[in-house]
Amino acid sequence: MLMLQIWLVQALLYLTTESIGDLLEPCGVIHPESPLIESGSNFTALCVLKEKFPPEKPKNLDCMVKEGMNMMCHWDPGRETYLETNFTVKSEWATEEFADCRAKPDTNSCTVDYYPVYFVNIEIWVEALNALGKVASDHINFDPIDKVKPNPPSNLSVINSEELSSILKLTWINPNIKSVMELKYDIRYRTKDASTWSQIPPEDTTSTRSSFTVQDLNPFTEYVFKIRCMKDDGKGFWSEWSEDASGITYEAKPSKAPSFWYKISPSHTHGYRSVQLIWKTLPPFEANGKILDYEVTLRWKSHLRNYTVNDTKLTVNLTNDPYIATLTARNRVGKSDASVLTIPTYDFKATHPVTDLKAYPKDNFLWVEWTPPHKAIRKYIVEWCVLSDKLPCTLDWQQEDDTVCRTYLRGKLEESKCYLITVTPVYANGPGSPESVKAYLKQAPPSKGPTVRTKKVGKNEAVLEWDQLPVDVQNGFIRNYTIFYRTIIGNETAVNVDSSHTEYTLSSLTSDTLYMVRMTAYTDEGGKDGPEFTFTTPKFAQGEIEAIVVPVCLAFLLTTLLGVLFCFNKRDLIKKHIWPNVPDPSKSHIAQWSPHTPPRHNFDSKDQMYSDGNFTDVSVVEIEANDKKPFPEDLKSLDLFKKEKISTEGHSSGIGGSSCMSSSRPSISSSDENESAQNTSSTVQYSTVVHSGYRHQVPSVQVFSRSESTQPLLDSEERPEDLQLVENVDSNDGVLPRQQYFKQNCSQPETSTDISHFERSNHVSSGNEEDFVKQQQISDHISQAYGFEQMKMFQEVTTADGFGPETEGQVERFKPGGMEAAIDEGMPKSYLPQTVRQGGYMPQ
Repeated sequence: MLMLQIWLVQALLYLTTESIGDLLEPCGVIHPESPLIESGSNFTALCVLKEKFPPEKPKNLDCMVKEGMNMMCHWDPGRETYLETNFTVKSEWATEEFADCRAKPDTNSCTVDYYPVYFVNIEIWVEALNALGKVASDHINFDPIDKVKPNPPSNLSVINSEELSSILKLTWINPNIKSVMELKYDIRYRTKDASTWSQIPPEDTTSTRSSFTVQDLNPFTEYVFKIRCMKDDGKGFWSEWSEDASGITYEAKPSKAPSFWYKISPSHTHGYRSVQLIWKTLPPFEANGKILDYEVTLRWKSHLRNYTVNDTKLTVNLTNDPYIATLTARNRVGKSDASVLTIPTYDFKATHPVTDLKAYPKDNFLWVEWTPPHKAIRKYIVEWCVLSDKLPCTLDWQQEDDTVCRTYLRGKLEESKCYLITVTPVYANGPGSPESVKAYLKQAPPSKGPTVRTKKVGKNEAVLEWDQLPVDVQNGFIRNYTIFYRTIIGNETAVNVDSSHTEYTLSSLTSDTLYMVRMTAYTDEGGKDGPEFTFTTPKFAQGEIEAIVVPVCLAFLLTTLLGVLFCFNKRDLIKKHIWPNVPDPSKSHIAQWSPHTPPRHNFDSKDQMYSDGNFTDVSVVEIEANDKKPFPEDLKSLDLFKKEKISTEGHSSGIGGSSCMSSSRPSISSSDENESAQNTSSTVQYSTVVHSGYRHQVPSVQVFSRSESTQPLLDSEERPEDLQLVENVDSNDGVLPRQQYFKQNCSQPETSTDISHFERSNHVSSGNEEDFVKQQQISDHISQAYGFEQMKMFQEVTTADGFGPETEGQVERFKPGGMEAAIDEGMPKSYLPQTVRQGGYMPQ
């Protein structure tokens, strides 16, 4: 079944071809393309039928006779017929037909088999034939001489002339066809390095010739020539170009003065300056020959100096005077015109610059344009150099005439390089002020992007800064910057910044947030991204923490200061409680006392040391001696005082003073008089002995006054065991005489319940002088009887009756039994007369 289907398709195609004939081209295509098709499957059989056309009428029939060859005709066949079409060239004279020329398939030309006959017209046409029809072109009738294409001239040569440096003579050999027809010529030439040709005017070469002289050429310039020919009436075809031939014109003197300029640099010699004269080599079309050397002439004041230089620069040391420099170039024929340059004085001030200076690229050249100043100008100097951060600016320059205000840089320029262009007008008296401009021959995107960094980061803003891109990587003029910043999860924000800025402040930022920033620099040709960096905004703005810490610190400092001021104002009180003032014991009055040389006190009413008012609150304690008792028994009462001292020692202040209720320490004298004399200077006594008389009287007894010193008691005073009250008693005195003791009367009331043992006496008046002297005499008597050791804290008195009713102290009758009871009750007492010094401390 499958084979049957294939056979049916083939049969269908065959029948179609047979029925239509050559008009249709059979074409069968089966999809899918496979040699076998399964039974029951679908397939598609296509047959593409292309439409056929009869031939069109040939057009543009023409014939050409190449010199020495048969005639060839060609035509335009028209549209495609999709059938085999034959083209036949037919030709005939008026009385004779020529053999047909059948063209080869797929060609539109045919060369006849016969040689053409000149000066006899021939008629030619073309016939086209295929299965659908036949058609013929228009008939053309011509003389074969008018269809000739001659051979090119040969052996072209160029000859220069020594008489004229601007001409070259060309010679050649004409083709053989010139024997049957006249020729005309086409001559072209150019300089060796040029790409365009120049043409000799056609009217100068319309006749047959074998040479021609080309004029108005540049001296000492190499030229290239070529030539072709055709029938002089313009019928027929141009021959091919001859081979090139070159020649050099003869030399002439330079046609133009060299470009001349100078540079000034400081000289090591005082009063001189180093001037470098520079000039440009003349181009060949201006040099007109080989330049042999240059001549430089310097004129100043009445001096003249000439230099012959083979280089293009000359360095000379010139004074500060003005100079006139001239330059000429010399070749074999002669010298050029002189180029004049004025070198002004060292303090010359340049003025009058050009205005509206601008530079721009155009047609692969960098053009410079300016407006000339309103002053007579000799010439312009145009200088330029490549700006670079790595290489110095190497100047190149060119000179322009005074009439030029627009030119292009004639040096070798590079793309993506920044050129600094300077235009300086030159006047008769010197150069004018230069003007500069930057330009690019062709810009490009920057080689690298700017690196941005943070200058200051705040809570809600950040100041970004960056450096200008180096000129080597700019590749063009930076027109603007674009800053892109974003958070990790946020959208990117773009900010455009002017190219003149180098910092920008990003605002409305979120505190304590990481930002990513990159920056792009743009030129006219595109942009380049810089590296990306990150920064984090702080959580607190600047000053917020300080606003909290500073007041707290100030409050602390203020509190501390107030505390210090308070302590300073209360320093006496604080010192009294913490570190009391300890006077120097060596300055105490007791330090000056000695039992042998007691100090005398002046009790004068006018300048006494201790005024009457200083003795206050004196109490007298009376002890009645028992005449019947033996002497040792009577001394028992004195032991009570020793016990009282021991029992009350703990109540003493320890620094010489005591409270009002505490008992005073008794004054102790040395048991040995010699020892006492030796220890007087080193031991600070607790009492002083007043030897002054009372109201100009010489006392016979010693008066003890307690010291105001706050020093602790001395060793002999602190140890009660050293207190020997009655160790050496005179055996003759069997009975202890009656004694009186003074006691301090404190402001506090007596707390002793055993007050029955005492008898209050009236206050002793300080004005009762006689009774007071008696007391001192009794005290002196006891001192003599028992020695200074036994004085301790009491003194003798004769009787309590000696005190008058006005005495401030109180007299108490004291019996041994009663005193013992009082001591047992712990009642502190003091037994020495107390004094209060003016403005001083009241000892107790």
